[in-house]
Amino acid sequence: MNVSVAREPVQDVLPVIKGFMFDLDGTLLLSDRSLGGYEVLPGAVEVLSTLKERAIPYVVLTNGSAYAPAEQAARLRKLGLPVDDAQMLTPSSVTADHMVRRGIRRVLVLGTRGVGQALADAGIEIVFTGEPRASEVQAVYVGWHPECGMKDIEAACQAIWGGAKLYVASDVPFFATRQGRAMGYSYAIVGAIRRMTKAPMILTGKPSLHALRFVAKTLRVPARHVGVVGDDPMVEVIMARRGGATALAVTTGTTSAEEWARQPAARQPHRVLSGVGELLTCGAIPGLG
Repeated sequence: MNVSVAREPVQDVLPVIKGFMFDLDGTLLLSDRSLGGYEVLPGAVEVLSTLKERAIPYVVLTNGSAYAPAEQAARLRKLGLPVDDAQMLTPSSVTADHMVRRGIRRVLVLGTRGVGQALADAGIEIVFTGEPRASEVQAVYVGWHPECGMKDIEAACQAIWGGAKLYVASDVPFFATRQGRAMGYSYAIVGAIRRMTKAPMILTGKPSLHALRFVAKTLRVPARHVGVVGDDPMVEVIMARRGGATALAVTTGTTSAEEWARQPAARQPHRVLSGVGELLTCGAIPGLG
């Protein structure tokens, strides 16, 4: 008598990956709502350590802009995550690169001091609301700004009406924390500015292709060989799909396995993982799995 045996569906072979980009919140760790405390997610240390041992390039790109990249990298190392300063990227890293290439030299920053640090390090003059000639700038850059008030909104609008371009770190309404979803401040701030000015925005954080191209340049790997690991279909996955990279999704952040399964084709990852640790066995890392 023939007995049929149920088999697990065979997953497609992943494209060749030569370098990795990791999201932070919901992928490698969970922070609290104030960004003051962190919980490293299972497998995160092991995955990054394995990549380091095998000399496979990787970076961490967060949409969080509160801290300068070097400060954020130091925080991650204290948690045991092997992330060098040069491997830690924020939207401000992308913004600084973009502005320097376009000759922008003076910028009004709506955000904490950490938001503007990468710009200052690149030789760009940064000013804040209330400082002399704050509206006489070539660009406005909006990032993490929990203390934003109407004076900040007005200063940004005046600068834009005077010809300044609007740059935005993140246009994501929520991010994952230990307490659940937290609001993205820059999303709300930019909503107010654009309601007043109708100005187009230049998004430098995920899911912009500016961000993916900067990642590929930093890794020295073509975008088609970058593995993008993240927890949000509207952020990491859609960026990877648009840019021809490989999208690897985790269920430890904003999106459950059931929610991943319901995504349309443009937001479907190449592989859904229960957590970042599954990278060690899923065939994504060359020579493993």
